[in-house]
Amino acid sequence: MKLFYSPSSPFVRKVMVSALELGLADRLDHQQAAPHPIKRDAAIRAKNPLGQAPTLVTDDGLVLFDSRVICEYLDAQAGGSLFGTGAARWRNLARAAMGDGLLGAALLVRYEGVVRPEVLRWSDWTDGQMAKVSDVLDAFEQIAPELGDAVDIGSITFGCALGYVDFRYPSLDWRGGHPAAASWFEAFSARPSMMETRPRD
Repeated sequence: MKLFYSPSSPFVRKVMVSALELGLADRLDHQQAAPHPIKRDAAIRAKNPLGQAPTLVTDDGLVLFDSRVICEYLDAQAGGSLFGTGAARWRNLARAAMGDGLLGAALLVRYEGVVRPEVLRWSDWTDGQMAKVSDVLDAFEQIAPELGDAVDIGSITFGCALGYVDFRYPSLDWRGGHPAAASWFEAFSARPSMMETRPRD
């Protein structure tokens, strides 16, 4: 399987953590990619019209995106353990959606500050997106004690989301007001799958 890959992408990290936890990482052939909201990578666009990483091309030629779809495909290949069934599945998907929402907001702020010309930047937009990050952190603080040592699509997404906040916003002291989330993240970050996939530019 070919995975269009960027080492700084938290969504790629979700896929890689899932693959490592499922024992499938050695089946992924990393295709180095340079996704960008403006300077779009032609190699990815040839497979995925959105031009985004991660994009997975399966052994039989099926092209899959976005990260949640790829993670569910890998989970199915491994017999299914990350998404759960019944009520647990919906709980895990809801948690994953919340983590993805945090990531989406954090990425938009990143693009606003790095890609958009300074004269066109809008502080109200940045503040609004960071408010989403703050609200998700507050919500996660309430559910973090429930996660324990669970490894599922919800916990993986939260782990990658908090890791991205640390990576791109090191001055944001999110741990100060979120001790339960911080304690959970410290333990989850020690997993080999998380250590192996730490983001880098």
